[in-house]
Amino acid sequence: MLATRDLLMERTFADLRIEHIATRAGVSKAAIYRRWPSKEALAQELLAQLAGPHIAIADLGDTREELLACVLNPMRAVTDTPFGPVIRSLLSQIATNPTLGDPFRATVVQARRDEISRVIERGVRRGDLRADTDTSVATELLVGPVYFRVMFGGELTRDFAERVVESVLIGFTPRTDS
Repeated sequence: MLATRDLLMERTFADLRIEHIATRAGVSKAAIYRRWPSKEALAQELLAQLAGPHIAIADLGDTREELLACVLNPMRAVTDTPFGPVIRSLLSQIATNPTLGDPFRATVVQARRDEISRVIERGVRRGDLRADTDTSVATELLVGPVYFRVMFGGELTRDFAERVVESVLIGFTPRTDS
């Protein structure tokens, strides 16, 4: 797994070969194929392993702070951990290769969506967010800007994260009748 991570941090997925991984890991190609049927399966497991620690969001009793964690967690993952260079190496393949993209969406992306949905539901129960908050849209508004900046450029700072959260709160805070 480490050999795959290191190679994906150095080159694109299209340039990656099982023989490269085997050489870097000091094992045979057969040893790799016994555990993973394809380089896509290996990359998928690596992505899940690297993303996993950055998905959970603790119940802090404070909706704003939890929403901030929804933005900061993926920001930290892409800027401060090997997940960042690996996901950059794989983004085009995730978008175009269903053998890699479909399992990634079904596991890592779905786990993040589920976790953010729980944050939204807690915010609704606390009365901080409207009962009709569209969790799918709120999730995309919280995480989408992070990946937009990863793909197209722009700083990922705490100020940016706070502005994203403030925008979501403005959009989904309960309305008061005047």
